[in-house]
Amino acid sequence: MREERRLLTGNEAVAEAVCLVRPDVIAMYPITPQTPIVTRIADLVGEGRLASEVITAESEHSAMAACIAASLAGARVFTATSSQGLAFMHEMLHYASGSRLPVVMVNVNRALAAPWGFGPDLTDSLSQRDTGWIQIYCETGQEVIDTVIQAYRLAETVLLPVMVVMEGFY
Repeated sequence: MREERRLLTGNEAVAEAVCLVRPDVIAMYPITPQTPIVTRIADLVGEGRLASEVITAESEHSAMAACIAASLAGARVFTATSSQGLAFMHEMLHYASGSRLPVVMVNVNRALAAPWGFGPDLTDSLSQRDTGWIQIYCETGQEVIDTVIQAYRLAETVLLPVMVVMEGFY
């Protein structure tokens, strides 16, 4: 039997990890540099490799609201965001942690706009450090896959949301 080897970007690694953990509900809203995650997840659902209910939200705030509602109903949930999208979710992040919901989200680090930034830095995730979310920072694509999988075990054990954080544009 021949071993399959594939080179994945960080975003592709997230999508593959999400496929392995099989969330019931995935709420998506694209934002650079996170967009390849949600497009690859949509492909995986279309190919029949992932049987999740996908919600294409009208904003990041709505994506997190959908995750919160689905999690309250007992569903395993996933979303991803970056930069201004994470800032827009701020209000809902407190609700998720205060309700002790095992939401898992990947944040693809990108500078917050000042006046407009696309470089990778940690200001988006660090600005959310007091929202009650566990944050785990990854350095490689392999760490991303491993950490997304482990994030579900952690979130579902301690009943707190987990943000898996990775560098944008790698």
